[in-house]
Amino acid sequence: MAKALYEKDGRIGRISLNRPDVMNAIDDDLPGELEQAVLQANSDPNVHVIVLSGAGKGFCAGYDLAYYAQSREGDGHQATQKMPWDPMKDYAFMMRNTEAFMSLWRSHIPTISKVHGFAVAGGSDIALCCDFIVMADDAKIGYMPTRVWGCPTTAMWVYRLGPEKAKRMLFTGDTITGVEAEQMGLVIKSTPATDLDEDVDRLAERMAGVPKNQLMMQKLVVNQAIEAMGLKQTQMFATLFDGITRHSPEGLNFKARAEDVGWKQAVSERDLGTFDWTNNRPINSVKGS
Repeated sequence: MAKALYEKDGRIGRISLNRPDVMNAIDDDLPGELEQAVLQANSDPNVHVIVLSGAGKGFCAGYDLAYYAQSREGDGHQATQKMPWDPMKDYAFMMRNTEAFMSLWRSHIPTISKVHGFAVAGGSDIALCCDFIVMADDAKIGYMPTRVWGCPTTAMWVYRLGPEKAKRMLFTGDTITGVEAEQMGLVIKSTPATDLDEDVDRLAERMAGVPKNQLMMQKLVVNQAIEAMGLKQTQMFATLFDGITRHSPEGLNFKARAEDVGWKQAVSERDLGTFDWTNNRPINSVKGS
């Protein structure tokens, strides 16, 4: 079964992340299939806009932790290597995914991310690579793994929010609603969930009436301004640091905890702040630790 579906709808190319049984979680195949769908849309001279969405209950729940964090030696891809680890092996794997997500940024035609339910962790990486994000009011976006075991490899938070608001999100690992995301300037619009499809289509159709070469020129002008700020270098550091977070003492303790109690409990302890990952023990409160 395809993990990123593509269909042409007039001048709009529609891509859907298609792992609804696991909340469109990212595995080894999804990034490459997403990139191929973006390339397919760009190769069609009659497609002027791409709309990216997620099948099922949400946009994307991030990396498939049941596969990566809870896996043991020999079970699929090892997000954590045996020590001593090879940071360049890890970097090559994660940069492959980063570059696949960034196909949305490099796309010659505008890309719109339509977020319902949630776009969290690696799912927020995907959404933030699009030119626009339109969110349902009650949808959630954030990068919880900054609390332990992750650094957003696309590094788009700072370029979309500025340093202070990016730090507010990355220092806490909080998620925010579509309403809050619009207030912060992270997304172009937040709308009631019942209006999400209509509002996204209205924006896409408005742009679809512009000649494709005109859209391409305007996007290149804006994107080069961001790239001139050092986007590529920032992504290099972020992708390398992502590997370090997973191989730090705290990251290894998180991985071991996920193996012992299951990823759902380990993630809950991470997000609630009820576990001391440095000393590898539960805590009653941050203040009392």
